[in-house]
Amino acid sequence: MQHPPHQPKPNWLRVKLPSGGNPIVEQQKRLHSHLTTVCEEARCPNMGECWNSGTATFMLMGDTCTRGCRFCSVKTAKYPPALDPGEPGKLADTVKGLKLKYVVLTTVDRDDLPDQGSGHISLCIDTIKKSVPGILVEALIPDFQGNPELIARVAHSSADVIGHNVECVRRLTQMVRDPRAGYDQSLDVLRQLKKIRPAVFTKSSLMLGFGETDDEVLASMADIRATGAEFCTLGQYLQPDRTKLAVTEYIHPDKFKWYEQKGLEMGFEYVASGPLVRSSYQAGEHYLQARLKQGSGRD
Repeated sequence: MQHPPHQPKPNWLRVKLPSGGNPIVEQQKRLHSHLTTVCEEARCPNMGECWNSGTATFMLMGDTCTRGCRFCSVKTAKYPPALDPGEPGKLADTVKGLKLKYVVLTTVDRDDLPDQGSGHISLCIDTIKKSVPGILVEALIPDFQGNPELIARVAHSSADVIGHNVECVRRLTQMVRDPRAGYDQSLDVLRQLKKIRPAVFTKSSLMLGFGETDDEVLASMADIRATGAEFCTLGQYLQPDRTKLAVTEYIHPDKFKWYEQKGLEMGFEYVASGPLVRSSYQAGEHYLQARLKQGSGRD
């Protein structure tokens, strides 16, 4: 496959690296625990902004994934290390120590496990909710290979928001994602979440810059909305290293604003769309600004 020529990053993508340490890591040192933050594993461009604002996103089940998506910088292996049975308690202690009001839990894929980690994810969510009164928890989950039983296990957890990312438009899915993932499979995960627990807020995310057209992006947004998802985020794909897919195009902020407006016209309750937006980008602030907080606990 021919790669597009290297393009310099435009000014709107130039961000300052955070000064000082990660407060989440510092808290873990005090608690003698070790948790993985997706901020560093995914090389997120918003580390400084989110850390300073108190937004925390943790990656469950370790730092090694069984999938090999061509956009992702997370380590991969057929058989990652065993799960840490103490992780739910460590998470709860860290969230409590940081006095967080909102936490995002994302995960690696664990196709090697009998339940693909669904039980562990649910336990982490429920432990935090029981240990930290008033905490709002968003879970960004794997596709569990479309297994309804495993999807239901997480759907029945106490998460306030459950997300699953479609990642890219239909035409580019095979190029961008691991072969075990699938565009229709991801949409079906979102549909199942709504069918199993209609009151839970659901969301999905798209990365742009792989060579998709406007019509393809709008079609994918419409597909996500048709699952019943209330929230959608769109952001610029940034190549994490030279072994991953190159950026085909840097999307102008004005185009992101246009997608945001189109998403609202489709009926999404909230759309976060911008070059630096990520699926967990300032999730707490977005949550509080949208009607999510007003509707939390609507089960």
